[in-house]
Parts: sequence; C-alpha cells; structure tokens
Amino acid sequence: MQKSAGWVLFTLVMMPCFASAIDLKLSIVAPDALAVEDAVVELLPLNADAAVSSGDQKEMTQQDRTFIPFVLTVPKGTRVDFPNLDRTRHHVYSFSEPKPFELKLYVGTPQEPVLFDKPGIVALGCNIHDYMQAFIYVSDSPHARVTDSEGQASFTGLPAGNYRLRVWHPWQNGELLETALTLPTENRLLKYQIGIDRQQKPSAPPAGFGGL
Repeated sequence: MQKSAGWVLFTLVMMPCFASAIDLKLSIVAPDALAVEDAVVELLPLNADAAVSSGDQKEMTQQDRTFIPFVLTVPKGTRVDFPNLDRTRHHVYSFSEPKPFELKLYVGTPQEPVLFDKPGIVALGCNIHDYMQAFIYVSDSPHARVTDSEGQASFTGLPAGNYRLRVWHPWQNGELLETALTLPTENRLLKYQIGIDRQQKPSAPPAGFGGL
C-alpha cells in the first residue's frame, strides 16, 4: 500500500514536468507562398537561463565538390568535422568573424575537428573550387533548426515560457525576422513569411566548365 501511495505521489509531482514539454512546428514561406528550404529557425528563451549544450559532434561533408549540408546549425561550443569524400583535395576556409579558420589542402578527414565557440554566421568556401559555398549558423540557444524541403522546422520538448523567434536565410533580403513568441500557444503549427532572392544551391559545374 505504501508503494502504491508513493507511486501516486511521484506521478502527481512529475505530471507538470511532462505537461510543460511542448512540441511545435514552424513553417517558413516566401511572399509567393512557396516553402523556404534551408532557413534557420532559432528560439531564444527570455525568462530562463537555457543551458547551451554542444551535444553531438557535427559534420560538414564535401562530396561531388559540394558542401553538404548547405546550411548547418550547431549550438555554441560544438566541434565540427569536415570530411572530404572526393578524390580531389579541398582547402576549406572562413573569414567570418565568429570563426576564421582554414583547413589546407587535404583528402579524408582532418585529425582535429573545428570548435565553433562564438555565436554567429560562418560562411564557408574552398580556395580550390570557388563555387563551393555553405554556412554554419552557431546558435546561442539549444533550440535552433533548419527548415526542410517543405519549409518546416520541428521542435520537441520545448519548455513553456517567453521566447524571441529569429529566422535567417542566406538569400534573405530585407531585415532579419525577429518576433516575440510565448509558449504554449493555441496553434502548434505557426507560419512566418520572409523575403528571399531565390537562387540555385551551389553545386559543381559540369566537367569542362571549370570543374576540377
């Protein structure tokens, strides 16, 4: 009987914790109402100190003379590997203020990953292949996602509270979208619009047209 009473007490205590975990999906569209892929959706908690954990090590792969993914988001303090799966050598670099670095000509995977310890946007390039381009968005929040081909970003287990929502895209025109968001909200699917100049993702040119 005491065991049952203890279990009931444990359940009652834990229920508010489970109830406060919120699942949310955000949809990002352009003014033409079409989905925006590769947009970073960041939720910055305002009423609590959110612990930013680096979590798992991430990868920015080079394959077919292309960075994959085009946009990667990582929490501040994350280490990123840059494996080169091509036969040709790459020379990866960035001049961006949050993380200037370079990985000189190499194939395979460099021995040491790169630590991204300051928030901001890091533009990547290759000194050998000018058409190679990608971005790493280093977040000051544990809640940042990149939209999929349907323009959606999904969050699970969000704590209730007040947030500042930020949306960024490499091709964005106009001001960065920032707005207040309070959770929980009646709608679990929220839609926001940003202006972008649509382009083709960077890819290797056909052989004979500058490709190496």
